[in-house]
Amino acid sequence: MEREIICKIENITKEFPGTKALDQVSFDIAKGEIHAIVGENGAGKSTLMNILSGVYHPEGGRVIFEGQECHFASTNEARQAGIAMIHQELSLASQMTAAENVFINRMPKNRFGFIDYKKMNNDCMEYLKRLNVSYISPKTKAKNLSISEQQLLEISKAISLNARMIIMDEPTSSLTSSEVEFLLQVVMQLREQGVSILYISHKLEEIRRIADTITVLRDGQHIITKPASQMTEQQMVNYMVGREFQGVGKRDFIRNYEGRKPILSVRNLYDMAGKVKNVSFDLYPGEVLGLTGLVGAGRTEVLQCIFGANKMKSGQIFWNGEEVHINDCNDAIKLGIGLIPEGRKIQGLFLKMSVKENEMIVYEKQKAKMGIRNVQESNSIAQAYREKLRVKTPTLDTPVSSLSGGNQQKTIVARWLMNEPKVLFMDEPTHGIDIGAKNEIYKIIDDLAKEGVAVILLSSEMPEILSLADRIMVMHHGYKRGELMNDEADQVKILSYTLEDAVTQDELDDRKRSAEEYEEGRH
Repeated sequence: MEREIICKIENITKEFPGTKALDQVSFDIAKGEIHAIVGENGAGKSTLMNILSGVYHPEGGRVIFEGQECHFASTNEARQAGIAMIHQELSLASQMTAAENVFINRMPKNRFGFIDYKKMNNDCMEYLKRLNVSYISPKTKAKNLSISEQQLLEISKAISLNARMIIMDEPTSSLTSSEVEFLLQVVMQLREQGVSILYISHKLEEIRRIADTITVLRDGQHIITKPASQMTEQQMVNYMVGREFQGVGKRDFIRNYEGRKPILSVRNLYDMAGKVKNVSFDLYPGEVLGLTGLVGAGRTEVLQCIFGANKMKSGQIFWNGEEVHINDCNDAIKLGIGLIPEGRKIQGLFLKMSVKENEMIVYEKQKAKMGIRNVQESNSIAQAYREKLRVKTPTLDTPVSSLSGGNQQKTIVARWLMNEPKVLFMDEPTHGIDIGAKNEIYKIIDDLAKEGVAVILLSSEMPEILSLADRIMVMHHGYKRGELMNDEADQVKILSYTLEDAVTQDELDDRKRSAEEYEEGRH
């Protein structure tokens, strides 16, 4: 059956200072299909989507949507034409209700000119019912919804605008596995309703599962558009990187810890916020310790508490066998600890500063304290790490905000590598980056371990943990639930520690202690 084309992209070109983001890109999108757009970070995916949704204007080429050539001056014009984009960073008003967010700037009014809340709530519920999510109340404030529910609210908004083409940028990057499953069902349901979906994701297994058509971009150029049934994951990766991609070989895992002395020991750690409860573990030089568990299990809080970013309530931290007191991040950095945070844009980067300034900020601060600051040396070091990590940027003076997600992440990695850490905490280091950049980070982790650096790798991706970690520590509701050696671990065993009825002795002891403290307080 011949495809009915809803959108034609013809010779689209877009340039930014120092780089050509898109170069003569052309392909078609059919009505009622899930069309996946894949490529490495910096391939031009987001730039193209921003052109389609009215954020950017191309220097050349044209977009023909439903038979009409379009020149969108704003996102509102694109929405009115029938194109809606759901960004990776959701843009809901947190203090407004679900219904208010769906109908923002166009709330229905009664004959007296006041907002008709009854009609607005009823209409919102109808759109939510179309997605089979009528359990979300139109009166609930957006801040009280989970990330997946906020995604569904954005989709409801797009449907309410009568969008015939919805662009989804990394829609599952912050979701749990059950939330991903539900969202994919919603996406396939929209396809059945005749809506075209442009789906951007680095999760190739998702794309293979739901996409009808796949387009690969590389370095701003269109490489291929093909039916998903005719492209394997390996072929996708080969097209993305422009060569036969082999990935990274399996690590040589530590099998015997006898005779090894820990560089970092944590005993009975509690944080002030109540997110970390009685956590104890050892970390050894040259080891990759995997840290996993469900979202909200206290994984990030453990790292931030040790690093001094969150306040410690009680417990002990030992460095090479001697107790230390880490009051803030500077104390941790002086010891030789580095932290790559999960939220790179909020917690990791200074977006108004250049690539070089972001790379050098810790290194130069440490040097300045010793009275040493050599601009030429700084430039040389920054350039060396740019080349070592293959950070794609026109110059070191380019604002880091203009880099792709993967290159922003590499900039943060460079910051800590040049500081030569003895211990490196990595919180979801491959979140939202392409498979090529992922494998580069995997190689960095392996190289660090070979050099004797101890790494704690926090990851929600089981294959990542199983392929990199010597030992795996599982968190649940703030407690350390279990610990496994790599050769005894598998996904089933790891997930078994996340079950609600699997109570550990630490949790029982902690509950007993809390009860005793409560009784003492009463008397």
